[in-house]
Amino acid sequence: MDKSLRINLGYALIAIVGFAMLQQWWYQRQSVEEVSYNQFIVLLDTGRISDVQVSENRIRGSMKGTTASGAKFVDTVRVDTDLAEVLAAYDVDYSGVIESDTISNIVVLIMPALFIVAIWLFVIRKLIGKQTAASGLMSIGKSKAKVYVQTDIQVTFDDVAGVDEAKEELREVVEFLKKPDEYGRLGAHVPKGILLVGPPGTGKTLLAKAVAGEAAVPFFSINGSEFVEMFVGVGAARVRDLFEQARRTAPCIIFIDELDALGRARGAGPLGGGHDEKEQTLNQLLSELDGFDTKQGIVLLAATNRPEILDPALLRAGRFDRQVLVDRPDKSGRTAILGIHVRSVRIAEDVVLDQIAALTPGFSGADLANLVNEAAIVATRRSAKEVTMEDFTSAIERIVAGLEKKSRILSPYERQLVAYHETGHALVTLALQGTETVQKISIIPRGIGTLGYNIQRPTEDRYLMTADELKDKMTSLLGGRAAEVLVFDKLSTGAADDLDKATNIARSMVARYGMDETLGLATYDDLRSPYLGDTFGPRLPGQPYSEQTAARIDDAIRSLINEAFERASDILSQNRQLLDSIATNLLEKETLSGAELPVPKWSGQKSRANIRRIQEPASSG
Repeated sequence: MDKSLRINLGYALIAIVGFAMLQQWWYQRQSVEEVSYNQFIVLLDTGRISDVQVSENRIRGSMKGTTASGAKFVDTVRVDTDLAEVLAAYDVDYSGVIESDTISNIVVLIMPALFIVAIWLFVIRKLIGKQTAASGLMSIGKSKAKVYVQTDIQVTFDDVAGVDEAKEELREVVEFLKKPDEYGRLGAHVPKGILLVGPPGTGKTLLAKAVAGEAAVPFFSINGSEFVEMFVGVGAARVRDLFEQARRTAPCIIFIDELDALGRARGAGPLGGGHDEKEQTLNQLLSELDGFDTKQGIVLLAATNRPEILDPALLRAGRFDRQVLVDRPDKSGRTAILGIHVRSVRIAEDVVLDQIAALTPGFSGADLANLVNEAAIVATRRSAKEVTMEDFTSAIERIVAGLEKKSRILSPYERQLVAYHETGHALVTLALQGTETVQKISIIPRGIGTLGYNIQRPTEDRYLMTADELKDKMTSLLGGRAAEVLVFDKLSTGAADDLDKATNIARSMVARYGMDETLGLATYDDLRSPYLGDTFGPRLPGQPYSEQTAARIDDAIRSLINEAFERASDILSQNRQLLDSIATNLLEKETLSGAELPVPKWSGQKSRANIRRIQEPASSG
């Protein structure tokens, strides 16, 4: 326990004991025993009463010592008008008083409560007095930024991987903070503000800390939501206080995380107008960005994954001059990130980071850190001495497909249906020999609604896809439905997610990428949700084209999906014996690796025999 805390608790204990003793003394002093008038006369006769107070109806006497019950006073009712003569006969002092207990009642009720409140305030002030100089109601306008000095930040560029281009952009900031005179010898100056843009988990905050660690300067870190409170004007006051602190400690770095919470475009809310508290805070930030000089050695870094909603005035030249993209890493970047995270993990010799990187396309830095931790947990659970490649594979399945549902028991018919569904996906993918290959198939239920799964990995990093590759992707997605129709001649709900993904791809090909000959090169999907990484996301309400064009778009989408379904059905029809063999083997083992799956043969010709075509009547118009 902290020494100051022990001292404060000691003070509190002494105060409580003292209060108890004071209260006991007070009650003893104020204790009164009710006696009859005859007893009162006896006490007078024996000389045990020192003085008497007489009111209109009562008599109170102070005892010489105490009564048998320990009372210091006796009280009796006045019944005789000739009492004065009796008192004179016994030679005692007496006086008349106005009977009133109001003051004593107030003292008895209020004083203990006031004493307890005073002790509580004393203890609280002692506990929080040394934690911050900005405590109390009067400090509400003070900045809540966490200040890290040079020794607090142990992160450097060596701890950041997979974002080499962003690191090079930020090295200039480090060089300027270290050697401002040398860096500015030709008149150049560092950008006022640098905005780190990228999907969640890609390392934007880590990069900012690495800049501060490399430059060895104080680092002010604050979240955009911490500026705004319920009181009007507090956000603007905190912005001013933050920059004042930065000027006093320059050179330094100010880092604002989640800038979109503070810098949302003005007038974009449901009420509009310019009197919103957030807009006042943003206006103050814009003013501060215009006001400080880069020669002071203050660098402003900010991070967001919603750059499309930021106010244009915030992004203009002279404020946030430079935007640095921190994107999801490619395969080599994922390998480098895994190399950093496995430093603290005891891995086996069979672990090949390059293979793990190939199995994790689209993973961010945070996802890879979680993957390494999950693999270590899997190894710990089985009491292993090292983390093996199998542990990493299990961790990938846990993250991608969800937790195994061993308690979910499928009927024999459902297991057979799932086995053919997953085998259909795998065979179609292998037959197309496109940009992906099958790593594993399983009929073990996982996650919320997954009864089986396919793990496919890309053969290489791809940033562009052709129309033929997108069609192959749709064909692979529809391989499960094609297997169900071919073998069972029935439709099930198991292909719901596949159909949704295939429809989104077809819609993007027609309305976004201009890949339909009948509609030409025009795009019809400009109302798509603008979030980062939303390639096939849902469309926003409304359409900027006519009903006739909408009908042609629907026809084109339907045609692409039907064509993909026919190709998948054709592949499975030509490899029906192989389909049955793999499905039977999958029912026995429940899980098959990619090495156990033979490559099917496909002539590429659409043999329409034994193919059930699912078509809907074309829309008119």
